[in-house]
Amino acid sequence: MRLSLNSSTIKPVPLLDKIRVTGEAGYKGIELWAVELYEHVGRGGEISDVEKALSDYGLEVPCFIAVRNWGESVDWEYKLSMDEARRRFELAARLKAPLMVCTPPLIQPGIDHLHEGYNDLLQIGRETGVQAVLEYISFFASLNNVEDTVTVMDNTGADDCVTILDAFHNWNNKTTLADLEALPLERIAHYHINDANPNIPSGQQTDPDRVMIGDGVIDLKTELELLKGKGYDKWLSLELFSQEWWDKDPLETAKVGLERMREVAESAGIEIEL
Repeated sequence: MRLSLNSSTIKPVPLLDKIRVTGEAGYKGIELWAVELYEHVGRGGEISDVEKALSDYGLEVPCFIAVRNWGESVDWEYKLSMDEARRRFELAARLKAPLMVCTPPLIQPGIDHLHEGYNDLLQIGRETGVQAVLEYISFFASLNNVEDTVTVMDNTGADDCVTILDAFHNWNNKTTLADLEALPLERIAHYHINDANPNIPSGQQTDPDRVMIGDGVIDLKTELELLKGKGYDKWLSLELFSQEWWDKDPLETAKVGLERMREVAESAGIEIEL
């Protein structure tokens, strides 16, 4: 497997510095957010600046984040959401990112209709060469667990449905190892690794409650062993939203994250590409 840093882990840092820090720390990839690139361009930068920085530090973009509003919009708002989705897919394609995370509704409950929007996103992905990844988020009102994600993928009737596993979301919504074991390997596109606050119960945590690998309560070793046993051999990407780690030197945060990932991967018998 290869190791990536989600840029949210060092969020306060300007975009080009995020890329530099990630490269200097020793990662193979960096996950980027569309909003970061929009901000960079809004401040007078160019997408070519980002392309050059990625090339200079030998970094891939394994996953691009995110497409939103597709699951809760209707009529003309839905068309606008799809137009924006296409722009983001095309931007991901320019950066040679193979995956686009598609985020479900935050406050609108229910999953019965989600396969329709996801089907449209899959088609945009086919046309741009960037695969649409159906994300579940443990504290959202709609799609918040693996079991429901499988239902939505099944309802699309398409063969190229995939999801992104996230250790925090698995733990925070009591996704079981059996749920993960039942998920076909070909439906696992990517993996976010992180840990959960030991002082807040499962089901009550949100993004800022994530903690650094090894500082929390998630049994990451067992989850990684399961992934290895299934044949997953893609990326492990560290994704934190922690003010504590944002306040530290970003290179320190990145290096600690890389070391912790390597340690837990080694404990699970996983070979990491250096």
